[in-house]
Amino acid sequence: MGWISTSGGYAVTLDGARLRCRNAAGRELKQVPAKLRDDAEVVRLRQLAQWLDRHERECQEQVDTWLVRSLPVPAELLARVWADTAWQGALRDLVVAPVRPDGSADVARAGFLRDADPERGIGVVDLDGDSVRLDAGAVLIPHPVLLEDLAELREFAAELGVEQGIEQLFREVWPIPAELDGAAQEWRAYADGKFEELRHATARAVSHGYRVRGGSAVCSLVEDGRPLEAAYWIGDDYPEGEACTGGLEWRGAGGRRLPLREVGPVAWSEGARMAALVYAGRVVRDESEGEL
Repeated sequence: MGWISTSGGYAVTLDGARLRCRNAAGRELKQVPAKLRDDAEVVRLRQLAQWLDRHERECQEQVDTWLVRSLPVPAELLARVWADTAWQGALRDLVVAPVRPDGSADVARAGFLRDADPERGIGVVDLDGDSVRLDAGAVLIPHPVLLEDLAELREFAAELGVEQGIEQLFREVWPIPAELDGAAQEWRAYADGKFEELRHATARAVSHGYRVRGGSAVCSLVEDGRPLEAAYWIGDDYPEGEACTGGLEWRGAGGRRLPLREVGPVAWSEGARMAALVYAGRVVRDESEGEL
């Protein structure tokens, strides 16, 4: 963006979401003078900066939803939004896989997303390091728990200098434990986490993007086209009262609690991730030093 003249000979511009200002002599100032706070151009640019910041967050949240819910993304849609730097920042360098006609993902042809063009299709750097085009009508952004040889992919991404706008390759994953009571309806690995006040647990869940409903932190998911949710009990007493976490469960249609054997790998990983993030904020007792 070029420099825009304001009152008093000053000029302002946006550098990303940061407002910059220079005086009549052309010297850039460390901050915008207070007397320009109500200037029409300054107000307009600040509003634009706020919108750009909000738009960037919304793009990242939408792409994260595509990943977590394993939703196929039309190639035409990617081509339309690619010119937008906010969309491109969220999408660039994500591992994408073409979707076959039967709806399954061809992970063997996956690559790092580098371009989306209406005429030439989806451009990726494949896992051999070659630049290729995918002719599929839609792509999937695979959840990392579904990617084979994830450690090798992470090493390859580091070699390429990949910086992903949302967590995919370096997102923490929780595989389904090998030893598990499949008939059980809750997992208690993150139970008995104590918080001095319930509102501390609630605030922690909300700060990580989760909703709190009916005493549980909740994460909405889709696995194999089936909507479900993970729910982690944090308590439903007074906000100022002490709280203790309970079990993690998954619910299907109509709120039916699912046996653990019916929980797929993505739903399991994302539910466990939510529970681990909230549980990490618990009060930890050190017998030698008291509570930390």
